[in-house]
Amino acid sequence: MIASLVLVGFYSLGLRLLVRAGRSPVVAPAEFTDAITIISQKEAQRAEKAAAKAAKKSPLTEAQKRVALVAAYACFVVCAGAVVFGLLLILFNH
Repeated sequence: MIASLVLVGFYSLGLRLLVRAGRSPVVAPAEFTDAITIISQKEAQRAEKAAAKAAKKSPLTEAQKRVALVAAYACFVVCAGAVVFGLLLILFNH
């Protein structure tokens, strides 16, 4: 229970800090073999444009953005560590 709270908490904090650093994750449209796309190319371009506009509006200085980016990566490292620790518990503590 605690591990799931740590994993979800640090992942969401990492995403939040990533957005504050001006690097919002934009997912490219997925194409499948039967020609179904999740979002259109126009929608993807609109999302990229909105993300760029939001990054320009950020009230943070460049140094604050850099600190937020490093903190976001640190949160993702904590998440990866929690996953690896859980796998090690499963593999070697049977």
